[in-house]
Amino acid sequence: MPLTIIEAELEHLDQVTPLFDAYRRFYRQAADEASARIFIKERLHNRDSLILLALSDEPLRPLGFTQLYPAFSSVRMRPLWILNDLFVTPEARGQGVGRRLMEAARRRAGQAGMVALVLATEKNNTSAKALYEKLGYELDTAFDYYELALGK
Repeated sequence: MPLTIIEAELEHLDQVTPLFDAYRRFYRQAADEASARIFIKERLHNRDSLILLALSDEPLRPLGFTQLYPAFSSVRMRPLWILNDLFVTPEARGQGVGRRLMEAARRRAGQAGMVALVLATEKNNTSAKALYEKLGYELDTAFDYYELALGK
Protein backbone atom coordinates (compact mmCIF):
# COMPACT_ATOMS: atom_id res chain seq x y z
CA MET A 1 0.00 0.00 0.00
CA PRO A 2 1.49 3.37 -1.00
CA LEU A 3 1.80 5.54 2.08
CA THR A 4 3.87 8.29 3.63
CA ILE A 5 4.94 8.52 7.24
CA ILE A 6 5.43 12.00 8.65
CA GLU A 7 6.20 13.53 12.02
CA ALA A 8 2.92 15.07 13.09
CA GLU A 9 2.79 18.78 13.86
CA LEU A 10 -0.07 20.95 15.13
CA GLU A 11 -1.35 21.25 11.57
CA HIS A 12 -2.09 17.49 11.63
CA LEU A 13 -4.24 17.66 14.77
CA ASP A 14 -7.46 16.95 12.85
CA GLN A 15 -5.91 13.80 11.36
CA VAL A 16 -4.36 12.45 14.57
CA THR A 17 -7.26 13.12 16.96
CA PRO A 18 -9.76 10.56 15.61
CA LEU A 19 -7.00 7.93 15.39
CA PHE A 20 -6.02 8.57 19.01
CA ASP A 21 -9.63 8.39 20.15
CA ALA A 22 -10.09 5.09 18.28
CA TYR A 23 -6.89 3.77 19.90
CA ARG A 24 -8.30 4.57 23.34
CA ARG A 25 -11.61 2.88 22.47
CA PHE A 26 -9.63 -0.22 21.43
CA TYR A 27 -8.45 -0.31 25.05
CA ARG A 28 -12.05 -0.08 26.31
CA GLN A 29 -12.10 3.63 27.10
CA ALA A 30 -15.19 5.73 26.42
CA ALA A 31 -15.17 7.75 23.22
CA ASP A 32 -14.13 11.32 24.00
CA GLU A 33 -12.82 13.04 20.90
CA ALA A 34 -12.90 16.49 22.52
CA SER A 35 -10.57 15.42 25.34
CA ALA A 36 -8.46 13.40 22.91
CA ARG A 37 -8.00 16.54 20.83
CA ILE A 38 -6.88 18.54 23.86
CA PHE A 39 -4.46 15.79 24.92
CA ILE A 40 -2.87 15.46 21.47
CA LYS A 41 -2.75 19.23 21.00
CA GLU A 42 -0.83 19.55 24.27
CA ARG A 43 1.63 16.81 23.26
CA LEU A 44 2.28 18.48 19.92
CA HIS A 45 2.43 22.01 21.33
CA ASN A 46 4.75 21.05 24.20
CA ARG A 47 6.79 18.69 22.00
CA ASP A 48 6.85 16.17 24.81
CA SER A 49 6.08 13.26 22.51
CA LEU A 50 6.83 12.35 18.93
CA ILE A 51 3.87 11.26 16.84
CA LEU A 52 4.50 9.48 13.55
CA LEU A 53 1.46 9.59 11.27
CA ALA A 54 0.86 7.20 8.37
CA LEU A 55 -1.03 8.78 5.46
CA SER A 56 -2.25 7.03 2.34
CA ASP A 57 -0.97 8.60 -0.85
CA GLU A 58 -4.17 8.39 -2.92
CA PRO A 59 -6.54 9.57 -1.60
CA LEU A 60 -4.76 11.36 1.23
CA ARG A 61 -6.19 10.00 4.49
CA PRO A 62 -4.81 8.95 7.90
CA LEU A 63 -4.19 5.22 8.29
CA GLY A 64 -2.47 4.99 11.66
CA PHE A 65 -0.02 6.49 14.11
CA THR A 66 2.52 5.71 16.78
CA GLN A 67 3.36 7.95 19.72
CA LEU A 68 6.77 7.93 21.40
CA TYR A 69 7.58 9.41 24.79
CA PRO A 70 11.11 10.24 26.01
CA ALA A 71 12.50 8.51 29.09
CA PHE A 72 15.88 7.50 30.48
CA SER A 73 17.59 4.29 31.48
CA SER A 74 19.46 4.99 34.71
CA VAL A 75 21.33 1.70 34.49
CA ARG A 76 22.55 2.43 30.96
CA MET A 77 22.71 6.20 31.58
CA ARG A 78 21.17 6.83 28.18
CA PRO A 79 17.89 8.11 26.79
CA LEU A 80 15.24 5.80 25.41
CA TRP A 81 11.77 6.15 23.95
CA ILE A 82 8.62 4.50 25.17
CA LEU A 83 6.58 3.40 22.18
CA ASN A 84 3.35 4.02 24.05
CA ASP A 85 0.73 3.95 21.30
CA LEU A 86 0.40 2.13 17.99
CA PHE A 87 -2.86 2.16 16.07
CA VAL A 88 -3.88 1.28 12.53
CA THR A 89 -7.39 1.83 11.22
CA PRO A 90 -9.36 -1.40 10.81
CA GLU A 91 -9.55 -1.02 7.02
CA ALA A 92 -5.75 -0.65 6.75
CA ARG A 93 -4.82 -3.59 8.99
CA GLY A 94 -2.93 -6.48 7.44
CA GLN A 95 -1.39 -4.23 4.79
CA GLY A 96 1.94 -3.44 6.47
CA VAL A 97 1.00 -0.06 7.96
CA GLY A 98 1.84 -1.09 11.52
CA ARG A 99 5.14 -2.56 10.40
CA ARG A 100 6.04 0.62 8.51
CA LEU A 101 5.20 2.78 11.54
CA MET A 102 7.33 0.55 13.78
CA GLU A 103 10.24 0.68 11.33
CA ALA A 104 9.96 4.48 11.12
CA ALA A 105 10.01 4.65 14.93
CA ARG A 106 13.14 2.50 14.99
CA ARG A 107 14.88 4.72 12.43
CA ARG A 108 13.97 7.93 14.27
CA ALA A 109 15.10 6.44 17.60
CA GLY A 110 18.44 5.51 16.08
CA GLN A 111 18.87 8.95 14.55
CA ALA A 112 18.06 10.55 17.92
CA GLY A 113 20.64 8.40 19.75
CA MET A 114 18.19 6.38 21.81
CA VAL A 115 19.54 3.28 23.53
CA ALA A 116 16.24 1.40 23.13
CA LEU A 117 12.60 1.47 22.24
CA VAL A 118 10.40 -0.10 24.91
CA LEU A 119 6.72 -0.95 24.75
CA ALA A 120 3.97 -2.82 26.51
CA THR A 121 0.80 -4.40 25.21
CA GLU A 122 -2.01 -6.49 26.60
CA LYS A 123 -1.17 -10.15 27.09
CA ASN A 124 -3.96 -11.17 24.69
CA ASN A 125 -2.98 -8.78 21.86
CA THR A 126 -1.53 -11.63 19.82
CA SER A 127 -1.39 -9.84 16.46
CA ALA A 128 0.59 -6.90 17.90
CA LYS A 129 2.89 -9.24 19.84
CA ALA A 130 3.59 -11.24 16.67
CA LEU A 131 4.54 -8.03 14.83
CA TYR A 132 6.81 -6.86 17.65
CA GLU A 133 8.62 -10.18 17.81
CA LYS A 134 8.97 -10.28 14.02
CA LEU A 135 10.66 -6.88 14.22
CA GLY A 136 13.16 -8.07 16.84
CA TYR A 137 11.51 -6.92 20.07
CA GLU A 138 12.12 -9.34 22.92
CA LEU A 139 9.77 -10.10 25.78
CA ASP A 140 11.35 -9.00 29.05
CA THR A 141 11.32 -11.98 31.39
CA ALA A 142 13.71 -10.51 33.95
CA PHE A 143 11.49 -7.76 35.36
CA ASP A 144 7.91 -7.47 36.52
CA TYR A 145 6.23 -4.14 35.93
CA TYR A 146 3.83 -2.66 38.45
CA GLU A 147 1.47 0.28 38.41
CA LEU A 148 0.04 2.37 41.21
CA ALA A 149 -3.10 4.15 40.02
CA LEU A 150 -3.34 7.65 41.46
CA GLY A 151 -6.91 8.61 40.65
CA LYS A 152 -8.60 9.50 37.41
